[in-house]
Amino acid sequence: MARVTLNQSDQEFSKVLDYFKGEISKLRSGRANPDLVADVKVAAYGQSMPLTQVANINVADATLLIIQPWDKTIIDEIRKALINADLGISPVVDGEIIRLPLPPLTAERRQEYVKVLRQKAEEAKISIRQVRKEVLDGLEQSQAEGVLSEDELKRQEKVLQSKVDGANEQVDLISAEKEKDLMQV
Repeated sequence: MARVTLNQSDQEFSKVLDYFKGEISKLRSGRANPDLVADVKVAAYGQSMPLTQVANINVADATLLIIQPWDKTIIDEIRKALINADLGISPVVDGEIIRLPLPPLTAERRQEYVKVLRQKAEEAKISIRQVRKEVLDGLEQSQAEGVLSEDELKRQEKVLQSKVDGANEQVDLISAEKEKDLMQV
């Protein structure tokens, strides 16, 4: 396994943060968001494809998504995929489009989403700690090989810890913003 260096750690932390942002964008807030259904798998043309590869997803207003299939013959497959995705939304076929009216979130449902958000934030922090461990292992191995002195090892550990703290702060900021969005009625 290749070592993650201190210089590569920024890139690794960015990957963790980007993944975290992508995951929480799928959490439904009070507004319609195409990311909510973008990854729903549709059985079309003999294979399973993400909805974004077979249709346009548009936001009509704050509580309505419009899905326009590029091929009208798969509209029923898209409807089935949306039902099977268990999103708590009933798709309505309206001619050549599918309407997804988003019901208002209940206080209980909002709390469930906040719990999921906190779980995903903790998973992101675990990933950050894993990157830190990989970098520390590499630094310690470099010191054992005589490439780094004890003082240089300590200095780089401090730099790494400040990067870890910064990444964790980013996770907290993103989480707080999303939580505020989720709890907004």
